[in-house]
Amino acid sequence: MGKLRRTSAIRQVELTDAALHIIATKGIAALSTRSLAAQVGLSTGAIFRHFASLEALLDAVVARVETVLESTYPPPTLPGAERLERLIEARSTAVGNQLGILRLVLSEQFLLALPNSASTRLAACVQKTRAFVLACVREGQDAGELRADLPAETLAPIVMGTMQMLALSPSKARRRKAETRAVLDSLLVLLRPPAPALSPSRKRSP
Repeated sequence: MGKLRRTSAIRQVELTDAALHIIATKGIAALSTRSLAAQVGLSTGAIFRHFASLEALLDAVVARVETVLESTYPPPTLPGAERLERLIEARSTAVGNQLGILRLVLSEQFLLALPNSASTRLAACVQKTRAFVLACVREGQDAGELRADLPAETLAPIVMGTMQMLALSPSKARRRKAETRAVLDSLLVLLRPPAPALSPSRKRSP
């Protein structure tokens, strides 16, 4: 019995990941039990052995998104600037491997197509990420790790946009890792406190 439950659980993950792939490549309108069955090589009837309805499948897709996003949050004991860096690295990898996650989270069309409860949960994921980024920026500013000459509310959207662009990168895993590092290093340069300007007397040559 335990083996059967594990097999069913694994199959449900495969189906939700396949649904995310369809959403990413063809749009949520293309997701149906027929297209999903073709994607994973099962019969339509076999799909309903794991999910009672398409709505139940979409609910599981959102739960999969929540699980993936939740796994990217770094430990709260780390300094704010380091938490921010770790989050960007984790999101570009985890979400980059599942582009359907970003499509679901960012697209108003997808949110409208989901059951109300699922749409509300996805919106909560976005809000949690924004709040986390904002808190990290503020903490980094208070610690002198991040620039404080600009409001945290201005810097946080720049971080969010960077994460989204990295997650949408078409690069393969190895290249994406190097790309993420290069972009992240540039972002950190922008976020660090600006160097103090030299006084006129120090600018002159002796």
